[in-house]
Amino acid sequence: MSVVAVLGAGAGGAAATVDLTLRGHQVRLWNRSPATLEPFQAAGRISYQGVLGAGTVSPEAITDDLPQALKGADAVLVCLPALAHGHLARALGDAGVAAPIVLHPGHTGGALHFRNIFRQRDMQVPPLAELSTLAYVARKHAGDSVTISGVAARLRAACLPGGEEALSTACALYPASRPERDVLATDLANVNLVLHPPGAILAAAWIEATHGDFLFYAEGVTPGVAATIGALDRERLAVATAFDHHLSPLHEEMAAIGTADPTAAARGDIAAAIKQGKANAAIRAPDSLAHRYYTEDFGYGLVPLIELAHIAAVDAPVAKSLLLLGETLLGANLRSDGLNAARLGLTNYDRGQLLDLVRGMITT
Repeated sequence: MSVVAVLGAGAGGAAATVDLTLRGHQVRLWNRSPATLEPFQAAGRISYQGVLGAGTVSPEAITDDLPQALKGADAVLVCLPALAHGHLARALGDAGVAAPIVLHPGHTGGALHFRNIFRQRDMQVPPLAELSTLAYVARKHAGDSVTISGVAARLRAACLPGGEEALSTACALYPASRPERDVLATDLANVNLVLHPPGAILAAAWIEATHGDFLFYAEGVTPGVAATIGALDRERLAVATAFDHHLSPLHEEMAAIGTADPTAAARGDIAAAIKQGKANAAIRAPDSLAHRYYTEDFGYGLVPLIELAHIAAVDAPVAKSLLLLGETLLGANLRSDGLNAARLGLTNYDRGQLLDLVRGMITT
């Protein structure tokens, strides 16, 4: 049993709190916004239903006081959108965090982003690891409860050099984790950066007209959407190969995780594999263009993918086109505002320098 500070009280953090508590850990649930915590605090517990059964758990603490959540913790599990990573990294630095940190998930570039923030502040980077995806398919339909429709059967885990304690922690908390050589593997195994942008762009009119009144995966992954997903995925795999990682195609990765139909995935049918995945079957589409499938998966998914492609000298026209369309839809400069090379701490890096950085050959 260990003491785990779970940071983030959205669906992912709530699901992690339920799962880890059921497995005997002492969990402290923290969130920056008291309003998000209030329903849990009022009830004194978290209700859950889904693949872990149904019931309630009572964490050791439910708090918006970060030092309280961190005091004496054996592990820090960050279950927050990538958009929140910058603020949280600074807050953890201010709190003098010493426990190993596991980004759950790291999204694309999360560990490098955290590292850059600590180094910009002339602070020692704590032991830091990341998982390739959230271990749960979960949604909060009420403020004090979480529905968990899937638990990952496989996760990829990696750490920055010096973060081996965090990697061991990640694998102990999530035995389905498979250690990878470096964080570029986990960064590029982020399924959401491929899964969400094509549907978000190609179904934008449908989303605006119906406020998301359709099933994003089961109904929204049409043959055209699937073809675009496949094209974007080939770019992701080419970038991974350039960094010496041979990752699985999206449908195979999702099947291994448990979010795609394994039979359809085995025959290479991307559309059927995604549409028939049971864990995502009831998930509805975004209700507006302000949803995280736009605000996060473009600026914090496509942007770092494009930056890594540039470093690896790999062309990524589909990713660039989707990003341009996303910027047009949202009226935002997502490349400037997103997780670009500067925010990753990779300005002017070439392929060799980046590999040396993530594999411990250089420390600057």
